[in-house]
Amino acid sequence: MADTGIPTHRKLPLPLSASITNIPPITVLADSPPTICRLEVAPHFAALTPKEKLYAHHISRASFLGTRVILRQVSRESEAIYDLILALYAACAGDWKKLGSESSVSEQDVQYWLQYATVFLGSLGNYKSFGDLKFVPRIPKVELRKLVEYASGEARKLFDGVEEVMYSVVPEERNLIGYIDAGHVSAYYPDSPSITKAEIEEVQVVTAANGILVENTRLRKVSDSEFHLLFASADTTAPEGQKTEFVFGEGGKKLKLVYGDYVELMKKISTECRAVAEYSANEIQRKMWEEYARSFDIGSIQAHKESQKYWVQDKGPRVESNIGFVETYRDPAGVRAEWEGFAAMVNEERTRTFGELVRRAEDFIARLPWGKDFEKNHFLKPDFTSLEVLTFAGAGIPAGINIPNYDDIRQEIGFKNVSLGNILSARSPNEKITFLKPDDATLYSKFQGPAFEVQVGVHELLGHGTGKLLQETSPGEYNFDHTNPPINPITNKPVETWYKPSETWGSVFGGLAASYEECRAELVAMYLGVEKDLLSIFGHADDQEAEDVLYIEYLQMARAGLLSVETWDPKSQKWGQAHSQARYFILQVFLSAGDGFVTFSHSLPDMSDLTISIDRNKILTHGRKAVGEYLTKLHVYKSTADFRAGSELYKRMTEVTDQFKGYREVVMRLKQPRKVFVQANTVLSGEGGVELREYEDSVEGMVKSYAERGV
Repeated sequence: MADTGIPTHRKLPLPLSASITNIPPITVLADSPPTICRLEVAPHFAALTPKEKLYAHHISRASFLGTRVILRQVSRESEAIYDLILALYAACAGDWKKLGSESSVSEQDVQYWLQYATVFLGSLGNYKSFGDLKFVPRIPKVELRKLVEYASGEARKLFDGVEEVMYSVVPEERNLIGYIDAGHVSAYYPDSPSITKAEIEEVQVVTAANGILVENTRLRKVSDSEFHLLFASADTTAPEGQKTEFVFGEGGKKLKLVYGDYVELMKKISTECRAVAEYSANEIQRKMWEEYARSFDIGSIQAHKESQKYWVQDKGPRVESNIGFVETYRDPAGVRAEWEGFAAMVNEERTRTFGELVRRAEDFIARLPWGKDFEKNHFLKPDFTSLEVLTFAGAGIPAGINIPNYDDIRQEIGFKNVSLGNILSARSPNEKITFLKPDDATLYSKFQGPAFEVQVGVHELLGHGTGKLLQETSPGEYNFDHTNPPINPITNKPVETWYKPSETWGSVFGGLAASYEECRAELVAMYLGVEKDLLSIFGHADDQEAEDVLYIEYLQMARAGLLSVETWDPKSQKWGQAHSQARYFILQVFLSAGDGFVTFSHSLPDMSDLTISIDRNKILTHGRKAVGEYLTKLHVYKSTADFRAGSELYKRMTEVTDQFKGYREVVMRLKQPRKVFVQANTVLSGEGGVELREYEDSVEGMVKSYAERGV
């Protein structure tokens, strides 16, 4: 999945509250002000038929009903903070000035609260969705207490429960999501303060060996000898025939499968899924939504996989969607997935461009720097659509998506790509382009959108959509000639490793898999993004324009690699975001090209005038060559299940050097907030229709949009 783009940065004002001074550098104050964009969607929704509007409405409801699932996946306190935001809104019916004046709280401090609420709702938790870093309110505790005391008894009760942890910034390690025994936090392991990385991995061996898929689970350590695997389901009993207890490890530890996690939410979600099925346009859609409902009822990822088989076959729908436990970025073990769901309308004009890219895909795949032995026998041409998002319920909104993530479905049935047009085009008038020379900044402003569209399109279709995993699919059965293995282009010897039965890409590469794969897909975009006939598909047929778009593709990625160090924590030496780590890797690839291909310069001692430059005349001779070399390594290591070589390379290339530790200081000083998106809402009207409600692009509008969803 492609991230929403290159982070934009603004210098934050210093905190005014004495109660939150001396904030450790690992902690972030809520953005002031946040960068807010409204997702424009009204014309596309209006073009739907009444039946399609009802279809989209129930998808939206099913998706947003998972809001509390996400909150419970982020931190123990997130759901209570969410309820506090809603309680304060209800107390003043959205009249925040009145609430401030009647509780003797200044307008500035009320704004600080609304800014915190907006950033919180944008991440659906008090840890940023991009970077996994905790943020705290700017409003002093004593002033927030005044608002709470005026509001209601419920608000006071909620605040009493979260006040300390909401403002807490020590110990520093707890301000990052990660393994608990490293001092970090993770709500994927609830009520388990002593659970260790080794124990999590030990349990994962048991589940993998028994074919238990864990994307929709959390893991609780009950004691040193007993662990409970919690499945998200409306039913509280295990599916018929499912073994629920396993013994493993030294001393006979017990793993028990427990169903009914998020039980009240999963019941509501499955009910909405069945309502969606009633308004399906065809039998494939109906069966898809019935499988979604079954998955959420019984807690079965296998049922979810069945829904995805139908989803891949649902070609060219007017309303596109997906829902479930999808991406594993935030689980430190890289196996448990965060809830997300979306409903969007197809932009037919832009979709034609992506259709041409799909039609030509095999031509471009043949140009990639590895042989046919490491590529699928046949490219399963996916749907590739440009969408206008109505609803995206998740901790963050991407710019493009390539799913399903199940390797067997991708290789045997296929996948889909979507580009989210109104995310790509969303702009804030106060965006500032940092770390570029004036001439480059001007060109960047002009071609950033077109270059990013090319990058996202190639990343999703030809990045995530390519590659073959060499597998022993079942004992004695292989998807390649194991008696005459293909030659490894890195060693020039026959490959010696491959995936064993029941092993998957995720189970072998674990927590490294998400970032590694994003890096591989981005490198594919950099490698093929130089092709003139590919650029012409996106409308850049003029030689000068094509060269400018290509230049900004590479410059944008280099700048993103510099900005990525924002999400690296110097104390724990931990990357907080998969895409950021991937982009840092690619910047190091660019630097490895040598001969001044990428250079940094500054004249001021504090480096506040730091700029990054690319020699555009060396993109083809130096840049692409280096990209091809490292792309081949990442790809072959993935294809052959060579975790040892792949992890060694990835960790070495993403080790933050002293040079970039210095650059990180100025990146942090000049950073600006990432975009927060205000989304529309749909409600049923008295005549059996659907009304679209849009909200202003402000902190007040963001809070109101969630309050009116009633989730």
